[in-house]
Amino acid sequence: MGTIVNHRDFRPKPSTTSSVSQPPPSPSTSSSSSTSRTDTVVGTHEFKINGYSLAKGMGVGKFVASDTFAVGGYAWAVYFYPDGKSGEDNAAYVSLFVALASEGTDVRALFELTLLDQSGRDNHKVHSHFNRMMDAGPYTLKYRGSMWGYKRFFKRSLLETSDYLKDDCLIIHCCVGVVKTQTEGPKIYSIAVPPPDIGQHFGKLLESGKNTDVTFEVEGEIFSAHKLVLAARSPVFRAQLFGPMKDQNSQCIKVEEMTAPVFKVLLHFMYWDALPDMQELFGGNFKWAFTLMAQHLLAAADRYALERLRLLCEVKLCEDVAINTVATTLALADQHHCFQLKDVCLKFIALPENLRAVMQTDGFIYLKESCPSVLSELLQYVARIGEHSVKVRAYHNEFYLDSSDVNGRRVKPRLY
Repeated sequence: MGTIVNHRDFRPKPSTTSSVSQPPPSPSTSSSSSTSRTDTVVGTHEFKINGYSLAKGMGVGKFVASDTFAVGGYAWAVYFYPDGKSGEDNAAYVSLFVALASEGTDVRALFELTLLDQSGRDNHKVHSHFNRMMDAGPYTLKYRGSMWGYKRFFKRSLLETSDYLKDDCLIIHCCVGVVKTQTEGPKIYSIAVPPPDIGQHFGKLLESGKNTDVTFEVEGEIFSAHKLVLAARSPVFRAQLFGPMKDQNSQCIKVEEMTAPVFKVLLHFMYWDALPDMQELFGGNFKWAFTLMAQHLLAAADRYALERLRLLCEVKLCEDVAINTVATTLALADQHHCFQLKDVCLKFIALPENLRAVMQTDGFIYLKESCPSVLSELLQYVARIGEHSVKVRAYHNEFYLDSSDVNGRRVKPRLY
C-alpha cells in the first residue's frame, strides 16, 4: 500500500551551515526646493476733471468717472463724487475712490490718490496706502466694483478756494500696485533660447534677389519679389497673384497712386516684419519725414490688408501729432477707419491754443475738402473744452465754430 504523507513534511528544513547576516539597505534620500515670490505691479493714471463748477450739484452719490486703465492684468477706474458719496454728513465733502472695473476675486492691491497742487509749489494732497503697507498690508477687493478711497477726501469749501482748483479744473493722480504671488521651483537646466529670426531669413532673401518671380513698377522704378512670400503676408496680393481675378500680366505689375520709397518700405516690412531704420533712411529731417512716411504707409497697409503695419503706423502718428501735420493725419484716420488716431487728432485740434494755428495749414484745407463730415465731429470736441463755449471766427479760408457747453446742447457751424 502507499504511504500517506502530510504536506508539512515538505517544509524546508533549516540549514545546518552558518552564514553572515547582511545589513538592511539604507533608504535613498531626495531633496527639492521652491521659492514663493511676491511682487507689486505698479501703474499710474492721471484724471483731469474740467468744468468742476458744472459737475458740482449733481447730487449725493452721483459721480464723474475716469476712463478705465489696466494695471496687473485688471481694469481700474477713478470715481469722483463732487457732492459726496453717501449720507448727509458727507454732503460738505468731495469723495474720491478707485475701483476694480473688471472681473476679479480677492484682488490684493495698494493704492495712492493724489490731488495735484496747480500752483507749482508741489503741495499736493496725498492719501497713500503704500506708506501703510507694513502695518496693514495690501487691501483686498472682493469683486468687480469694490472700491478703496475716502468719503471725506476734501472739504468742498476749502477745495474751491485752494490751489488744487485752477481754471475750473482738478487733476487727480492715481497709483495702483497689484500684489501678485507665484511659486517657482528650481531649474535644472540653463538653455538660452534665441529670439525668433524668421524675418532675418526672409529679409536676406529679398536682399539677395534670388529666385524672384514677380516685379513691380512704381514711378518708373522696378522692384523684384517672390509671389509666395507676398501671398502669405497679404490677402490682397494673394488674390492679385493667385486668385481667379489675378492680373493677366502678373510678371510685372504696375502700382499706381504710391511713391517708390513707400513701396520699398512696404516690401521691407513684408519680408522683415519690421520697419527699416528711419533715422538712417531720412537723416536730419527724421521726425518730420517719418511722420509723412507713416501717413503714406498707413494708406498702403490698409490697401494691402497688412493689419500689423497699419497699427504700427497708427501708433506712430498718435505719438507725433503736430500742428503742421495733424489735419492730414485726421483725414487719413477718417478715411481708413483708425478710430483711436482720429480721437487723438480731434482732441489735439480742439484745444484753443492749437485750433487757429491748425486752421491756417494747407492740411486743414485738404481736410475740409476731403472729409467735410469730420468738421461736425470737431465742433463737438471744441464744445467740450472750456467752461461754457469756444468761438473761433474765420474769413474766406476759415470757418466759424460756435460750440456747445458741457451739457451737450447742439452746435452749428456758421459760414461767413
